[in-house]
Amino acid sequence: MTLSLGLFLISILAFSCLSTSTFNQQQNQALAQPYIQTIKYRNLVLDLGNGVKTKAQLTFPAVGKGPFPAVLLIQGSGALDKNSTLTKNAKPFWQIAQYLSERGFAVLRYDKRGIGATSYTISNSNVWGNATANDFIHDAEKALNVLIQQPEVDSKRISILGHSEGTLYAPRVAIDNPTKVKNIILIAVLAQNPAKVVEYYQEVSLPLEYATQVLDKNHTGLISIKQIEKAPVLLGFLPLPYSLVRTNNTKAITTILVKDFGTSGSVSIDKQLKPVLTKRYENTTAFNPSKCNNVGLCPILWRSLSSMIPNLSIIGNVSKSTGILMLNGENDSLTPVQQAFLLQQRLTDVNHPDHTLITYPNLGHAFYPSSHWLTGFGPIQQYVLADLYAWLEAHSGFTRSYVTTAATSNIANTTPSTNTTSNSSSSSK
Repeated sequence: MTLSLGLFLISILAFSCLSTSTFNQQQNQALAQPYIQTIKYRNLVLDLGNGVKTKAQLTFPAVGKGPFPAVLLIQGSGALDKNSTLTKNAKPFWQIAQYLSERGFAVLRYDKRGIGATSYTISNSNVWGNATANDFIHDAEKALNVLIQQPEVDSKRISILGHSEGTLYAPRVAIDNPTKVKNIILIAVLAQNPAKVVEYYQEVSLPLEYATQVLDKNHTGLISIKQIEKAPVLLGFLPLPYSLVRTNNTKAITTILVKDFGTSGSVSIDKQLKPVLTKRYENTTAFNPSKCNNVGLCPILWRSLSSMIPNLSIIGNVSKSTGILMLNGENDSLTPVQQAFLLQQRLTDVNHPDHTLITYPNLGHAFYPSSHWLTGFGPIQQYVLADLYAWLEAHSGFTRSYVTTAATSNIANTTPSTNTTSNSSSSSK
């Protein structure tokens, strides 16, 4: 069974020892306040063609007839619902929709084709298992056309936001629909080919860096079986049954590791660990066709992603009139911040007149505090949402120009928490 980007997100949930107290406090505070309706919503069904349908929801401000500027959300990897639910306390697309709709935007989000009522459930394995990158681009374009038709939406002020794998699709939708898309927002950016470059980093380079820099404290080139069994950064990419990794069954994990490495003592990082990781990466990217109930990435999708022209090669085809915002956590271990730097460089190289990159120290793939090695899951940090809104406000026909948010500026006065780069200036906040 392959454990690619989407499924890796699931496997590391078992090891994300993250405090949810802040999130729960925020929920309790919200519940303690009197209920005042600030947004309205309408449930929709998207007809994707060939008998495939999926559920969607439009949110928009409770006050005013509009038409409102609108944002379409495109999820990242894996069998994700409209909220992009990653854990109980990490529902980034629900959070974005709420935040933006309370502040004047209509937002459309939708379930991926073939999935069930919630993330990581599959209602139609045939639809899900045979989905390609082109299918997901097609679905986003169908959703875009539905969004434009909503009476509350200003069809001249449409933005598209893609997260992770969704950052591959958003630029292509904009290129195909230059008169319909005013802005694109890419969060957790992919610039290079995800299968050939990014997946190798995730499955081979990052685990080896962790073994060398963190576990091999004496610089001997060796680590112990006991160290490996306690290292989720490694366990997620070793040939272990997912059920054991998820439940952290240490005894069973140790038995398999001893058998695979032929020792209960020390393992050579270069001669033993690296070949195992490399073989697993090769198996992941072999794209062997089979019936797929994998809630991560299925072989057919992997094959289509592998053959996809990378964003670096097509981003220059985005209309010069389309604004581009990129957001990336500097501790993102799934879509490393270097990917965002590369795309920023290319946009500068092609003289795109309106592009901005903001990076966030200490935040990971879900824009929640994370180490460099392991993704933390929780609510998107408020200053990230404030930056997103401030940029969208300035790029959606509102009155003021884009400025850094007060929240970000206040944090920046105490620590270098955020870095902003645009086509015309570079500053550290």
